[in-house]
Amino acid sequence: MLHVDDAARVRLVTLDRPEARNALDTEHYQGLADALDSAADADELAVVVLTGTAGAFCAGQDLAEMGRLATTGATTEERTGHGFQRFITTLGSFPKPLVAAVNGLAVGLGVTMLPYCDLVLVAEDARFRTPFVSLGVVPEAGSSFTLPTLLGPQAAAHALLTGAWLDAAEARACGLAWRVCPPERLLGEALDVAAAMARMPLVSLVETKRLLRTGWRDGAAAARGREEALFARLTGGPANREAIAAFFEKRDPDFTNLAPE
Repeated sequence: MLHVDDAARVRLVTLDRPEARNALDTEHYQGLADALDSAADADELAVVVLTGTAGAFCAGQDLAEMGRLATTGATTEERTGHGFQRFITTLGSFPKPLVAAVNGLAVGLGVTMLPYCDLVLVAEDARFRTPFVSLGVVPEAGSSFTLPTLLGPQAAAHALLTGAWLDAAEARACGLAWRVCPPERLLGEALDVAAAMARMPLVSLVETKRLLRTGWRDGAAAARGREEALFARLTGGPANREAIAAFFEKRDPDFTNLAPE
């Protein structure tokens, strides 16, 4: 369900969980972190490309797992951990260039991981959504900092406070994406740009990325700290339970008359 292919100093990491639209659970968080950690340590690898299969880049957190954590009396550590923490920490500290090839649907973490990527290429039919408020929780992965920094404060506020969909053209216009590609050419173009970087000296790639990310990483880490305390408190709360139940029951959620949190 997670494929890792290495060639010519480039590692291609492909999520392949089509039945869940490449949503992430504990196993996949750990697998992605492992793939990044080993790439960071491999002198023969210079660039990593992330993509998905079956018309979905990543549908974010597996809501079935979130539902279990919300209803089984999970501890705060379990609610905010379960592999997510390690993956985001690894993503945020990854020293080499990261390229995302967004081949379709990107929801939740499928969007909030993108600011950690150095170049984001998207298919013409890609769609993006950050549904945290509608799930009764708050932004994650430092996105209360990274998205306003990347998109601008008002575009980020609209995306986060309404959960509205963005299409590929809008994603490029607001800075979430670097290039829009025909779907059949997306991965090839992503691998081409990765190959161009991979031909450069590794030391200068790493040091240039470090300079580009200095300060930004501190802001993202501080935002994560603020978010995670709130996310843990709201996970399993009345609004979150209602949102998850409505998702699986295929109905609109009803947030009226909820008990205070």
